[in-house]
Amino acid sequence: MILTQILQPTCIKAPLEAKNKEDAIEELVNCLTDNNLLSDRGEAFEAVIAREQTRSTGIGSGIAIPHGKCSAAKELVMAMGIASDPIEFESIDNKPVSIVILLVSPPDQTGPHIQALARISRLMLDEQFKSQLEKATSPEDVYDLVSTKETE
Repeated sequence: MILTQILQPTCIKAPLEAKNKEDAIEELVNCLTDNNLLSDRGEAFEAVIAREQTRSTGIGSGIAIPHGKCSAAKELVMAMGIASDPIEFESIDNKPVSIVILLVSPPDQTGPHIQALARISRLMLDEQFKSQLEKATSPEDVYDLVSTKETE
């Protein structure tokens, strides 16, 4: 899976305005809704929050991948935010996050959802790439970094 096939430059917030986990998720859900990628903002937000309540999606190393499944998404969609001030996300390593990657998919499309999670996890293992993302100051910078990384 190539992330730039599902990540649109208009669905990147750099910097994120949110100062906490719930606001960060809401900001990214709103971004997807504003780009006509979700039919129901509230349903998508509730699906992601419900998933978050089962266990934090803060995977450690400054990264969170909140995600949810709901009928508001016709296909897998993605939004990404870079927080200039790290956000408390109840991560498994108890450290705040700077990179927030939101995925929303229909309930019946598990394959693409899992492929995207795996692809994001692999990309984030590259410390240099992760560091460059954390320093990105515009959506264009973030998109260019992801696009370049995926063509290596």
